[in-house]
Amino acid sequence: MPQGIPEYAPLDLPDNPQLAGNITHFARALRKAGLPIGPGRTLDAIRAVQVAGFTDKRDFYWTLHACFVSSPQHRQVFSQLFRLYWRDPRYMEHMMSMMLPAVRGVAEDRAAEAGEKRAAEALLDGADQPMPQPQDDPEEETKIEVDASLTISEEERLRSLDFEQMSTEEIARAKRMLARLTLPVKPMLSRRRVASPHGARIDTARTLRAAMRTGGEIQALHRARPRPRWPALVTLCDISGSMSQYSRMVLHFLHAVANEKGAGWARVHAFTFGTRLTNITRHLNNRDVDAALAAAGAEAQDWEGGTRIGDCLHDFNRDWSRRVMGQGAVVLLITDGLDRGDPSALAHEMQRLHLSSRRLIWLNPLLRWDGFAPKARGIAAMLPHVDSFRAGHSIASIEDLALALSRPDDRGEKDRLIASLSA
Repeated sequence: MPQGIPEYAPLDLPDNPQLAGNITHFARALRKAGLPIGPGRTLDAIRAVQVAGFTDKRDFYWTLHACFVSSPQHRQVFSQLFRLYWRDPRYMEHMMSMMLPAVRGVAEDRAAEAGEKRAAEALLDGADQPMPQPQDDPEEETKIEVDASLTISEEERLRSLDFEQMSTEEIARAKRMLARLTLPVKPMLSRRRVASPHGARIDTARTLRAAMRTGGEIQALHRARPRPRWPALVTLCDISGSMSQYSRMVLHFLHAVANEKGAGWARVHAFTFGTRLTNITRHLNNRDVDAALAAAGAEAQDWEGGTRIGDCLHDFNRDWSRRVMGQGAVVLLITDGLDRGDPSALAHEMQRLHLSSRRLIWLNPLLRWDGFAPKARGIAAMLPHVDSFRAGHSIASIEDLALALSRPDDRGEKDRLIASLSA
């Protein structure tokens, strides 16, 4: 056997290894919930349980915990899944009733904690499929069944489906797809320079310092290039009643962007607004998406309320603009633009926001309609002060954000709608 590869002793399992199958299914649910678990860890867990025994639940919990949990962020999800699968059948009924709101009389009178929904989705995924049973005749021909319920065509349909038209199962799938998306951005060239042998400009200071070491004789020309720096991403998300479902999906995507290493953004700032402005940036730093969004929802007390876009933009320009917009930030504005305030005041605040940002991109879910026209006073007041105007109602529209960021001249549907205003 090659060196460096451990050789395991033969593993003696009972003739009907239901415990091994249950641990395998439990590991599959953990992997669905986001824990990095492969076949090797599953085999290690089975062997560890064989050594530790299955007589004490506490020992069994910590044995599996040692095999499957490798990060502090995974502890809560592991704990919820363990309780679901091994310890509390009544809790399993509670979570099933939470996942299927049509079931009545089972759910307890309490809200789900962070990680519970994700744990339930992972555990109930494929719950209708029976566990594999040992075959009586090992020489019998093996039949392989392929579950093609989520094929490429199904994913394509889900990409273009409106968020408000999705079922509970489709929303869960859409969230998993959004968690895999990235939002890369090109770096900006700053005035500061770094040494580079192929730089376009001569680094006079380094050249003269080197010449001083040789008695003032210049033996080589040192060159430099502009140092790249990364912009910040600032998101202003409307959480009023007409935007509630869209905002939840966009915030789920922003959590993935904020926690993506090497995405290029210097910082991701997030604000929600309805009747007031709320800064939820610190909540997005939580690695657990359920805990992050639960904390953000608890702080933003105006979910599914009214809309005061002009007043909230005024608060942002007055209190936050200089703090988060000083490094050429890109601004994403997610709202339908349906504001009943003074259009002239709204236009003034939009102009201030536009002048403070490197680019201002407006995502509006109303743009999904073919006959959409900027007839509302709020939309007409805001439209001239954005760089790009795009739809924001589906996974495909969120994916198109990368195009808007990679092309500085991208204007989306702005020119067409501006022409309709003047017609």
